[in-house]
This record gives sequence, structure tokens and C-alpha cells, in this order.
Amino acid sequence: MDYPSRERKTLDQVVVRLAGDSGDGMQKAGEQFTLTTALAGNDLATFPDFPAEIRAPAGTTFGVSGFQIHFADHDVLTPGDRPDVLVAMNPAALKVNLGDLEPGALVIVNTGAFTKANLRKAGYEANPLEDGSLDPFRVLEIDISKQTLAAVEPFELGSRDALRCKNFWALGLLYWMFDRDLAPTLAWLDEKFAKRPVIRDANKAALKAGHAYGETVELPSGIEPYRVPRAKLPPGEYRNITGNEATAWGLVAAARLSGLEMVLGSYPITPASNVLHYLAKLRHFGVTTFQTEDEIAAVCAAIGASFAGKLGVTTTSGPGVALKTEAIGLAIAVELPLVIVDIQRAGPSTGMPTKTEQSDLLQAMYGRNGDAPVAVVAAATPGDCFHMAIEAARLALRAMTPVFLLTDGYIANGAAPWKIPDIAEIPPIEVKFHQAPEGFHPFLRDPKTLARVWPIPGTPGLAHRIGGLEKDYDSGNISYDPANHHRMTKVRAEKIARLADVIPEQDVATGEDHGKLAVVGWGGTFGAIDAAVRSCRARGAAVSHIHLRYLNPFPKNLGALLSRFDRILVPELNNGQLVKILRSEFLVPARGLDKIAGQPFKVSELEDAILQHLEQDA
Repeated sequence: MDYPSRERKTLDQVVVRLAGDSGDGMQKAGEQFTLTTALAGNDLATFPDFPAEIRAPAGTTFGVSGFQIHFADHDVLTPGDRPDVLVAMNPAALKVNLGDLEPGALVIVNTGAFTKANLRKAGYEANPLEDGSLDPFRVLEIDISKQTLAAVEPFELGSRDALRCKNFWALGLLYWMFDRDLAPTLAWLDEKFAKRPVIRDANKAALKAGHAYGETVELPSGIEPYRVPRAKLPPGEYRNITGNEATAWGLVAAARLSGLEMVLGSYPITPASNVLHYLAKLRHFGVTTFQTEDEIAAVCAAIGASFAGKLGVTTTSGPGVALKTEAIGLAIAVELPLVIVDIQRAGPSTGMPTKTEQSDLLQAMYGRNGDAPVAVVAAATPGDCFHMAIEAARLALRAMTPVFLLTDGYIANGAAPWKIPDIAEIPPIEVKFHQAPEGFHPFLRDPKTLARVWPIPGTPGLAHRIGGLEKDYDSGNISYDPANHHRMTKVRAEKIARLADVIPEQDVATGEDHGKLAVVGWGGTFGAIDAAVRSCRARGAAVSHIHLRYLNPFPKNLGALLSRFDRILVPELNNGQLVKILRSEFLVPARGLDKIAGQPFKVSELEDAILQHLEQDA
């Protein structure tokens, strides 16, 4: 057989997907590959894809866990449409992911897991390694299980514990294949398993053995080592960050910028739980975290904290928002600042807990009894979660109102390099507590913002009660007067509308501010839309990308901006929610493009839709 030289082939970008059973450590291996890739200077984006079952039967397709990373020597906007390299740790992983591969993709297969029992559990009637179904691909067959057992044999682990190291063996091979440094992962293992030295050393041995295998084995023709040059990123200090990490840090930054202590009332729910985990480690920044017995208690605790002069925050996902709804209405009625972080997942009801969706927009906008408006903002990327968390707090404190921050499972769990901002360059958030007892009642208002005063309980002369019953505009007392209720409803709506005075005007992310077609997105669809629009523009298409971060109120210039386009396409991971709002608010010719599969848009899907819409005008 003719074997190639060891000279590395230079690539400008690569998409790698690791897939295996939920117990195979694919997420952990992916996180470490991401870390080393970031340290190598590549731009990147990741997409962890968790199984929805807590513990599906091992070897079944229901239990497949995947981690995809797209890294390049240029700006990366998405985790990639299709993998160039698939690492399949068992037959189920191969079956679930094979359909995403283009011909010629590299498939690294753990042959040690392709037993008759595992093939049967994955639904294979014949072994795909033998029946020709992998002929369109470059296949590297390795008994990773056997190689791992040999590498960790000196540590005298049981077979089950020894095989748990196979993710690091595969990781070592990838590190060799893509010229990655072992040192960061070795250091991580030192820290992670400092109290379990045998596990630490076994995983180190597996990692080094996988790397050594790549260095010494004679690879088949067409399979070779690669290098991806560093990306040219703007100068600054960077760290790798997930959306949930960025959200947590943004909330802490908002508390510091406002001079307030922050209280998080939260109940665990996928995919929001680790925001609670991150914030629980930040008590030294004046953060109090309170894990409650249910979602209702969580939001009520946050409202109580705001009543006491703190920055009240609650984190959840769609089903939790449903449970919090009455209490959110209470926060609207008593007019207290509250940040509601909704990390969206597929629904309805429990839905698909680990899969992403954008289906809570209408719930955030309208999902309460009575006319009960709140402000709504949305983050576009993992790093953008930091800035939009600050914005959510800023608006909540300015208008004394609940504010929804919408993210989604895709950007919450996905990671990207993030340029660490200079906190001194972020404007402070002004907070004024009411002090004067003369003429005081709790619904006195700022004539500019219409926000009510914020008296701290216990301040001399400012004793007061608030509650969910309607209040008199002039006295703050309970009122059943019809005209007063009409007036208070209008005031609460106008208070939200006036936030448009302090939010940025809408810009165009890519392209001109007029033309044949505007692709309008919101939230985590940013990367896929922008990549698709850039690609279509490179082919001469007259298309622009407008991405919304402020959803209620909309930026003041949005209607005028949209009117300068002949057509509007609105891609959403739902059944068409923003498109309904844009049509009703601005009477524009907007058409929706929906995807409700628990998966983000592929760039190719959006490219096809854009070109199809433009062909209709030709």
C-alpha cells in the first residue's frame, strides 16, 4: 500500500464532530478540543448536541451524544453545516450522523464497539464496515477500545473504568491530526482529578497514546495530518465562552454597574441550570443565589429581592416561564425591576429538553392575563449574551419593569472566542432610590420615563404596601375605578414604549439599507443568516441581513428601514412568530421560513431560501 508523507496539509477551515454514547465523554472531549483550538489562535464555533433522555439504554440511537466544532483561519459564524471529520465511537453514533456527511468526509470508527449486540441495538441488519455503505467516505478503522485498554493497563483499572478513558485516546489522535498542543488538556486533568491520581494518570496515558498512534501508525492513502493557521482576530484579550457563562457574567456586570447586589431565584431546568451553577460561584461579587423548590417560588423570591432594593433575576426555560406567568404579572402590576432569562428549548410542555428552539417569543411578548407589556431583548451569539444581559438589567432598572432576555439552547451551550471588554468602557447604570417622605406614595412617577419611584422598605417616612390589585394613579391606593384602570393600563404600556428612546437604532448587519430582499432574524440564528447572506452577496445577490436584539419595544427606525426593501424573509426556529409581529406592527410583505426540528439552521438551507426568493423577482 502507498502511504503519504507526514507533511501537514494546510486547510483554511475544518468541521469536526465527535459522537458516541452519552457515557462516552464526547462533551468533555469536545470542550477540551475547543480549549486547545482557541489557544492555538483559530476562530471557532461549537454545537454540543445532548441526548434528551437522562440515561438512554447504552448503544441505542436515543442515547447518542454529539459535539461539533468548526474552526478556521478566518471569522467563524456557525459550527458548520456538515462535518469534514466524524469520530464515531459506536454503531449508533455512526447511524445517527452518517447522513450529515458529504462524500469524501473522513470517518474515524471505533471498531471495538461494532459487536453484534451493538449493531442490533443501533438497528443495523448488517455491519456497515463490511457492506460497502461507507465506500463514499475516507474511513479510518481503529479498535479504540482495545488501544485504550492497552494504554491504561498499568493503572489496574477495571474494564469499565478503563474504557471510560477512550474519549481521551480519540482526543489524542485528533490533537495529532490537527497539530494541537497536549499541554492545556494535561493541565486540566491535573486540576480536575487532583484527588483521584489514578484516574488522572490513566486519562493522561490514553491522551498520549492516541497522539503517539497518529505519529507512528502508517495511515492509509488520503488520510493525513493537517494544520489550520491562526485567525486574524482584532487585538485584545480573549477567552472561550459559552452563552450561559456570558449570561452569568453579564448579570454580575450589570449588578456592579448599577451598584446593586444581585439575587437570583432559580429552579433547575434544562438548558438554563448552569447559569445558576456559574452564579453560585460568584458570591464574592455580591451575588446571592437561591435554588427554590419550584419555578413559582423562584420568581417570587426574585420579586421580593427587587422590592427590597436588589437586582432581582430569575432564570428558566419555556415551561418554567409558563409557571412563572402569574408572578410576572404581579411584577408588572407592582412595577418592580425583574430580569427574566428565558433560555428557549423545544416545546410544547416538556417538549425536547436538550434541543434548541425559538418558540417563546409570543409567550414573552403576550403570555399573561390582562394587557401586561414587558420589555423583551434577545442575544445573538454566545458572547452577545454578556452585553444583552447588561441591557436587560439596564432597561428593567430604568423603567421599573420586568424584562425578558431571550437566548436559546444553541447559543447557551455553544462556545466561541470572546474578546473580554473593558468594564470601564461600559456605561454605568443609574439607580435612584426614593428618599423624600413629602407627598410620598409608591406610584409617584418620573415624568420622563414614567417609572414609579423605588423606595427601600424601612426607610423612615416611606412605609408602603404594594400588591397585585389595581392602584390609583394619584394616590397608590387600591382602586376599582374604570377610568383609573384604563389610565394605568395605558401608562404601563407607554412606559415600555418610551424605552425606545434609549435603545440603539436598528442597523444592517450585512449589506445595504435598501434593496430587493432583507433577511430579518433574531436571537441565535445570527451566525447562520449572516454566513448565508455573505455567501449569496458574493454571488451577486441583492440581499441584506437585519438582526433584531430589541423586540419590545422595537427600535424607532425599524419600520422605515424595513419599508426600503421589496421583500422580507424571516427565518425562525419556530412556526412563525416574529414574522406575525412584523406584519401586524409594520404592515410589511414579510414571509416566514420556519424550522422546528430542535436543530439550528444550516447555512445551505438559508442560501437556498434566499436565492429562491430572489428568483421569484427575476
